[in-house]
Amino acid sequence: MSSEPWTIERISGALGNPTLTQRFLSEINRAPAHELLTVFAKWERIAKDTLAAVERGRRLAAYDDRGEEPPGPWVDATDKTQAAADRARSSGAA
Repeated sequence: MSSEPWTIERISGALGNPTLTQRFLSEINRAPAHELLTVFAKWERIAKDTLAAVERGRRLAAYDDRGEEPPGPWVDATDKTQAAADRARSSGAA
């Protein structure tokens, strides 16, 4: 990870999703002065978690590209995830 300080611009870029970025900017712009640091810290954590997840995904993709199993124990949640998506679709969720 970069040692650059976290800024509004850096958080916006790290979120990687225009809708999420807009939500962040809306929250940071509407926060009262006494809540700015709390809102910033919340979104900094989300940005850090997002970057960490992307990095984990890239490492796992590298194993897949080589035709290898990733190290460590893994739980296949495909069926559970698919069932949840099916339930969401049947209840009218997008």
